[in-house]
Amino acid sequence: MAQTIASGLQMMAKPSVNSSRKVLNSSAAVFGANPKTNSFSMLSSASSIASVKPVSCNIISMQSKSGKVITRAMSQSTDSKPTLPGLPIDLRGKRAFIAGIADDNGYGWAIAKSLAAAGAEILVGTWVPALNIFETSLRRGKFNASRVLPDGSLMEITKVYPLDAVFDNPEDVPEDIKTNKRYAGSSNWTVQEVAECVKKDFGTIDILVHSLANGPEVSKPLLETSRKGYLAAISASSYSYVSLLKHFIPIMNPGKRGASLSLTYIASERIIPGYGGGMSSAKAALESDTRVLAFEAGRRYKVRVNTISAGPLGSRAAKAIGFIDTMIEYSINNAPLQKELAADEVGNAAAFLLSPLSSAITGSVVYVDNGLNAMGVAVDSPVFGELNIPKDN
Repeated sequence: MAQTIASGLQMMAKPSVNSSRKVLNSSAAVFGANPKTNSFSMLSSASSIASVKPVSCNIISMQSKSGKVITRAMSQSTDSKPTLPGLPIDLRGKRAFIAGIADDNGYGWAIAKSLAAAGAEILVGTWVPALNIFETSLRRGKFNASRVLPDGSLMEITKVYPLDAVFDNPEDVPEDIKTNKRYAGSSNWTVQEVAECVKKDFGTIDILVHSLANGPEVSKPLLETSRKGYLAAISASSYSYVSLLKHFIPIMNPGKRGASLSLTYIASERIIPGYGGGMSSAKAALESDTRVLAFEAGRRYKVRVNTISAGPLGSRAAKAIGFIDTMIEYSINNAPLQKELAADEVGNAAAFLLSPLSSAITGSVVYVDNGLNAMGVAVDSPVFGELNIPKDN
């Protein structure tokens, strides 16, 4: 399998948290709070995370029925009834499944943090070959600095599921993948099986987030892309969202009007040289599918479907494209807002779109890119040198 790249080409608090932690050797670790005992915090109306009373965090272990050790991070707030300032994004009592998190510095992680800060319970689907490293890093506290929420508590991940969104069900998995050592030790990782496992474990979800993409020939120009590479990009980057929604929507809580979100990139509608291998086509398909799915899911299930067109972020996955730093520099020089886009800005916008505050928004492509999408020319070009265009020096 080619390396998975984050959507949109696709951090950062460092406060210390006093916690007691026990490192456990378990292949079936569950990270986070008991789903029946959530800790809560809120987002402000400006989609920035509001501070609430500090919480203490401890990680405990228990024995499951199967004999495996379960790890849960429990947090206790010093104030069980925090004040809701202004117009808060309140996701308490909501459960979110986020597909595509494999480290702590991409948009998927940032979305998880914002949803957790708003009170949602977090479930994660991680690409199977990256699962062991991700779980081990969580268990050993390597992500603790980036798990810190504005109230000082740690983001809790209730459970991590192995997932390969390229395969809908076990019958779709070819023999070479079944016998691949990178998949050894994991089971029930096709889309259908993961949805069934989530239903068995938790019953329902309220929020579904698609934060994954893959283009095995992304570094090739479209004219040099093979049919196999092109279709692989479409399969992993756009149809995977259709499949996830298809299999998860039956377990999206019917009484709470669920919401779903994906991540796209401006290459869907503008030429971005170097973003090849069919990835621009996949993003265009994803945006078209967003509109169609919004109609179908809205009429049949009262579920909203939107996508965020995010600006470039220097995540580990985006490094696979090879010119991400150039794209970030270009954005800073040419966007209306001359600053580097932060992952949590996308996370906070996602929290809004997945909250009741956006209850009338569906079928939309929402740009979170410092306004770069609005530009028709590159103003850092020498030909505009005499126009005295304001610049942030």
